[in-house]
Amino acid sequence: MRHFVIVGVLIAVLTPLTYVGLTAANLMPVQASAQSLFVDQMWDWDMMMISFLFALIMVPMFYSLIVFRRRKGDTTDGEHSEGNTTLELTWTIIPLFIVIFFSYLGAYNLGETRIEDPNAMVIKVTARQWDWSFSYPEGFDSNELHLPVNQQVVLKMESMDVIHSFWVPEFRIKQDIVPGRVTEYRITPILLGNYKVRCAELCGASHAYMEKPVIVTSRDEYDAWVKARAAEAAALAAAGGPPNGKLLVANKGCAGCHTIDGSKLVGPTWRGLFGSQVKLADGSTVTADEAYLTESIQNPSAKIVAGFQDGVMPSFKDRLTEKQIMDIVSYIETLK
Repeated sequence: MRHFVIVGVLIAVLTPLTYVGLTAANLMPVQASAQSLFVDQMWDWDMMMISFLFALIMVPMFYSLIVFRRRKGDTTDGEHSEGNTTLELTWTIIPLFIVIFFSYLGAYNLGETRIEDPNAMVIKVTARQWDWSFSYPEGFDSNELHLPVNQQVVLKMESMDVIHSFWVPEFRIKQDIVPGRVTEYRITPILLGNYKVRCAELCGASHAYMEKPVIVTSRDEYDAWVKARAAEAAALAAAGGPPNGKLLVANKGCAGCHTIDGSKLVGPTWRGLFGSQVKLADGSTVTADEAYLTESIQNPSAKIVAGFQDGVMPSFKDRLTEKQIMDIVSYIETLK
């Protein structure tokens, strides 16, 4: 009995020390959303249980190594044991109730993170290799996600190619984006600041660089930003031409695959492209005129440039109007 008491006391001492050490390490980023409070509560319970299990394993193991080690000169056999039914029932029943408790806790916290606000703002998110773009209800796109503080936002997310995963560590919640489906992500920012959205699903060669700014501001600052961007987008769309094409290229993720400085990415560079002779994968050559570029935007698989793969670029036929495509082509024409 003396050994059990000593081991019990040591476990009771090591458990809180381990927990304090883990929490002092600041393993989690700041809490920037209302949902993060519930996630971190679950994380805290996990840390408590991990600390207890660590002590429950380490203390008896090291205590036994020290106290019950074979002494020098001792050649006798160890005490024979046939098992302990009470002990076996205990370490089966108690963990069962612990698992049930954590299952309930997880289900409850999941429900709390998915509570719907009828006044939630809706922003559309498009994921593609390897970029994000955001469409606001005021009728413009941006490559930055701006959110007002203390306002629930529903992100309706689509993927143009492969599976991606929307993850802002400070928000805690993570949601996969599956091609052919619209997935929802509800978040209520509670802390002003600049963050980053990252892709948490391995999605190809440039997966590590698939990130964009997430900016949480006051409601007044958010409204001012939206008003300015909407006015800018409307003015450029009305004027058309290369300036609007440049804005579309930035907001539609084209820069993730095409450069304007002559370097090579997933797709051909646009520098000096317009009017040049392009060698295709089938050995033929085509002039990069307005018709060719328009076809490449609407049906990328029609003509594959030599040295590049088919199926990488999605079709923008239903995502861009004819005028928007013309503006992008006119912008490419300026890249001499």
